[in-house]
Amino acid sequence: MFSHSRKGHGIHSPFVFHLVSDIFRNKSDRDVVIIIEKIRKKNLTDNRTIRIQDFGAGSVRMKNDIRRVSDIARHSSVPKKYGRLLMNLSSEFGGGGIIEFGTSLGISTLYMAKGCPDTTVFTMEGCPVTSEIASENFSSAGAENIEILTGSFNDLIPDLKVKPGLVFIDGDHRKESVVNNFEKMSDISNNDTVIVIDDIHLSKEMEKAWSEIKRNKNVSFTVDLFRMGIVFFRKGMSPYNYVIRY
Repeated sequence: MFSHSRKGHGIHSPFVFHLVSDIFRNKSDRDVVIIIEKIRKKNLTDNRTIRIQDFGAGSVRMKNDIRRVSDIARHSSVPKKYGRLLMNLSSEFGGGGIIEFGTSLGISTLYMAKGCPDTTVFTMEGCPVTSEIASENFSSAGAENIEILTGSFNDLIPDLKVKPGLVFIDGDHRKESVVNNFEKMSDISNNDTVIVIDDIHLSKEMEKAWSEIKRNKNVSFTVDLFRMGIVFFRKGMSPYNYVIRY
């Protein structure tokens, strides 16, 4: 099903209409956005070079494992528009706990942490040096509800003792890994859990991963925002794959 309106007109499900009109379009806290975007700006001017330890497929745009922090900020951090979306989703659904695959410099982490300040965000990052920079950013923003876990996702997932309200999957763009991480989160999710997957149309592999996830038997409906895909497990809702301009 396609929605040709940014305001949700033409969507018949009351829940999805609420999602589009009240959550997607909700105005984020301006002061919080300013704080996070100042940190992004600082990272964009950070000329330090670091060696990346990458457990995934690596970056599509940055092939070398020696990278400038400024380049990571430019190519790996979610844009402000989608950061604000993550903050709104966190505020609405994150109360049960938040899990993030792929911290990078922590911009997306901060948006989710600020959206639900009484909930712990468990964020996983493979590269120790990147984790350190993200931790600096968390301190700068005064975000005390973030627990950063460093290592491979496969090693870290068994230690996550939480029924998440919100999950953000990023950091590894191989089909097998994306589907595997989704299924592991699906196994520990409940009716109210929302899983967001970044870069669903980045490559043919990601397209295939998204198609397979949409067919998962536990999924009730999905929303395709082109950059991100959002997955819901709500029982009793008609199965639909919405495509919404954002």
